[in-house]
Amino acid sequence: MTQSEPAKPGDDAPPGTPGTGENLCPRCAGSGRVEAESCPDCNGTGKVISGIGGG
Repeated sequence: MTQSEPAKPGDDAPPGTPGTGENLCPRCAGSGRVEAESCPDCNGTGKVISGIGGG
């Protein structure tokens, strides 16, 4: 994933943001589809950017 990729609606942060990583989309469980349509959260990729552990 590169910084030039646009953020998707389900992303917690823009791609390339420190402290984030690629994860399976929780809405479609990584399939990219919701009820025979492209998942609106991941734009059909099955992946979103989310914060990674730490504390």
